[in-house]
Amino acid sequence: MGGEVASARADERMQFTDTEPAPVAVDGCGPAPAIEARALRSYEARKIPSHGARPVAAGIRFAIAQEVARGTIFLWLPVLLGSGALIHFALPVEPPAYALASGLALCVLAAHLAGAKPRLRLALLAGLVVLLGLVAAKVETWRASTPMVGSDITTRITGRVLKVEHRADGRFRLTIDILSTARPQLRYAPERARLSARTIPPDLKPGEGLSGLVRLMSPSGPVRPHAYDFSFESYFDRLGAVGFFMREPARIALDHPVGLLQRLAARLQAVREALAARLREKIGGAEGNVAAALITGLRSGIPEEVNEDLRRAGLAHVLAISGLHMALAAFTIIGAARLGFALFPGFSSRHPVRKYAAGAALMVCFLYLFISGAGVAAQRSFLMLAVMLLALLFDRAALTMRNLAIAALVVIAFSPHEVVGPGFQMSFAATAALIAGYAAWNRRRERAFGRNSAETEPSGARRLLRLVLVYAGGLALTSLIAGVATTLYGVWHFQRASPLALGANLAAMPVVSLVVMPSAVAAMATMPLNLDGWALALMGRGISTVMAIAHWFSERTPFDATGAIPLSATLSLSCALAILTLTTTRLWLAAVPFLLAGGVLLANHDLPDMFVSEDARLVAVQIGDDTLAVNRVRPNGFSIENWLRAAGAGTVRKPAGSKGASLADLLADQRIGRFLCNQSLCILRHPEGMRIAHVKKSDDAATVRRSIIALCASVDLVVVNDPTLDRHCSEDGARIITARDLARRGSAEVRFSEGAGMPHIAFAIREPYRPWHEHRQYSRASRGLGPYRRKGKERAAQHRSND
Repeated sequence: MGGEVASARADERMQFTDTEPAPVAVDGCGPAPAIEARALRSYEARKIPSHGARPVAAGIRFAIAQEVARGTIFLWLPVLLGSGALIHFALPVEPPAYALASGLALCVLAAHLAGAKPRLRLALLAGLVVLLGLVAAKVETWRASTPMVGSDITTRITGRVLKVEHRADGRFRLTIDILSTARPQLRYAPERARLSARTIPPDLKPGEGLSGLVRLMSPSGPVRPHAYDFSFESYFDRLGAVGFFMREPARIALDHPVGLLQRLAARLQAVREALAARLREKIGGAEGNVAAALITGLRSGIPEEVNEDLRRAGLAHVLAISGLHMALAAFTIIGAARLGFALFPGFSSRHPVRKYAAGAALMVCFLYLFISGAGVAAQRSFLMLAVMLLALLFDRAALTMRNLAIAALVVIAFSPHEVVGPGFQMSFAATAALIAGYAAWNRRRERAFGRNSAETEPSGARRLLRLVLVYAGGLALTSLIAGVATTLYGVWHFQRASPLALGANLAAMPVVSLVVMPSAVAAMATMPLNLDGWALALMGRGISTVMAIAHWFSERTPFDATGAIPLSATLSLSCALAILTLTTTRLWLAAVPFLLAGGVLLANHDLPDMFVSEDARLVAVQIGDDTLAVNRVRPNGFSIENWLRAAGAGTVRKPAGSKGASLADLLADQRIGRFLCNQSLCILRHPEGMRIAHVKKSDDAATVRRSIIALCASVDLVVVNDPTLDRHCSEDGARIITARDLARRGSAEVRFSEGAGMPHIAFAIREPYRPWHEHRQYSRASRGLGPYRRKGKERAAQHRSND
């Protein structure tokens, strides 16, 4: 009897091996055979007749056991930790520290008490990891505590230069630590500011002192709800103000003490800028600026038309210091080292030259990380390569999905705010999708190899052709997988997609892989000997080829603006992507409901009908025919570009009218889909019948008030560019958005189709403020005050208003 049972179990194991991959080590530390055996025994113990829903539940339990045996649970830790950080930054209020501490204590205690219930304990531990993500975000927010200016102010500063960037328009952008202010002396001065200047002292280097008259401005909020938030990024970059020098700044000597870390950072930045200057000088043109971006990460000098070509062609990732660049640098060093050791066979036979090459590649990648500016993609790439190379040094196996999880855990633990940004999301999504995609491809190849093991290996021309086809197919598959994984976040953050990205990557990436990056490594290696001319020339030709490919595909791209998508669809599809990339069994089917939900949400969402800037100066209305009508002849280019993509529009219609037209004339004009303006206001008649008015800022407050009273009964929505006026219409009158509303709550989106014909207004910023928006409450506009004026001018304006 015992023998029959053993034989049945052996047969069942063989059947399982033929139909499902057995639990294996996918992350370097592997399940012991005992874990696999326990998973199989658990499955056998739950084996029941194949009818009803119970076999499905048993299959799910067994699949979960397989995932546990393969170490997949560890891969979900960064997902849970990142979810906690996302929840923290999405909360309407700042969570108190005592609430997070209490939640952690309760989770730990409950998990300890639930030791006899493994499922409950697992759920509690997952909640604990999410809470740790909230705590990490809370700690980072507290550590930043960046003081930010609330209102625009002109003052004289003295500071220390941290970074000097050359812009494509010939200006300079300086990042400065502000040491003091004068005339006026600011009581709540920012500690760091990013300022532009037309000219700077010659050979200005990081660490030197600078003084000058500047215009300081608070970092702006999003140009529309859910758009890129400059205040958020500035807060965590320690930037309390932006602005510009009103005159050429002067170099000065500083007597303030400088710490060791500051001196090291200044020297590193000086090295980066000197290297970038050499690349621009040796290569020249836009190619030199692109080369500087590839090696040093300094991208401010690249002409905007080149950036736009790369974006539209789907090649913008070439400029990001990512896994491709780091891996190509590492493999170039390893290949060169192994080739050099091959020249000394005696030495190579007695020493582990493979480890020496890996160690050299690790040191080069470490230097590349700092020279490139240590961005999120570069950090992730270095951490993954470091784990792999260290495993090689210690004769251990390290597969890539666990490396990705470790890299994500480190980035989230030290910089949780990066989870919100496009760099983190696109970088990790692409890498996870590539790892999962190639793992599935390798499993398929292994099964095919087992069936065709008797076939002979081709030789000669057929083998060469096969290698070329495999390389081209691998490149196409890589571009397709990475493009699909990152398209979601590109559309969410930038409202754009690249339909010809596959073809552009197939044409350009061989040049990057075989010419640009190897020549960059050769240039860096020969630069100390001043023998880098040939390598930089080759690199410049390769970059020129890539730019030509990008321009060709950009001109032929049929569209790139996609329109804004809802947050709910982005979250649903992100859940599907996580399940598809992190599961190794049929549990991937759990992604199907999320995919369907995301598709339904995308299909049924509506685009905004109107946008209002946070300074109340610019209004844009979607009027159909792929067009936005604006109220200014020279609108802000950045805002308009973002709004066009969000609305899925392509053209702008500028206002018409005359300064002498009266309010009655503008209301009587029957032209539809264009703002009609006089010297004090603009009115637009929407194709659906809605009327929108914009009241301009004026020193004559009485006239503005009379205009608003007249407009309340004549139009449906009024935007008032005057923070001192807080008048609202009656309940059956027009909706009013004042400059004070926008100063407090940020830019606005309006939808006309929601709610009984009344426009639905959504602001970009909520109250009470989170720390990165607290400075808004101190602006003059948010307090209902006009621009600051000297007392003499203020009294004259008051007299004019009274008259």
